[in-house]
Amino acid sequence: MTSIFSRIVNGEIPAFKLAENEHFLAFLDINPIAKGHALVIPKEEIDYLFNIPDLLLADLFVFSKNVALAIEKVIPCKRIGVAVVGLEVPHAHVHLVPLQTIYDIDFKKPKLKFSQEELHEIAGKISQAYQAMES
Repeated sequence: MTSIFSRIVNGEIPAFKLAENEHFLAFLDINPIAKGHALVIPKEEIDYLFNIPDLLLADLFVFSKNVALAIEKVIPCKRIGVAVVGLEVPHAHVHLVPLQTIYDIDFKKPKLKFSQEELHEIAGKISQAYQAMES
């Protein structure tokens, strides 16, 4: 069965995209624990992070680094936290979470709610920051 993330990659489900290349896609988490909380995925549906071939895994983290740096330019934070849980969706993904404190990356926290307009604005700003870094 195709994962929800593969359906996003295939354009079957909309997403607030931040960055994309041939192998990876970054988009806002629709159930964020912080403003600017993003997910980075390989476009190829691979369930478990440690099943990703080495070179692709290295490239995933370089891509994630660049997305994190773009988020930092837009969302005021002390750091971008990185989490890989891998249980909620059977498609490897990296969480990038803007942090003020260590407790900001607690997935038990209530999820934040943003309007579609707010998500569109946040995604647009992060995407612009990413594109500026890439050029």
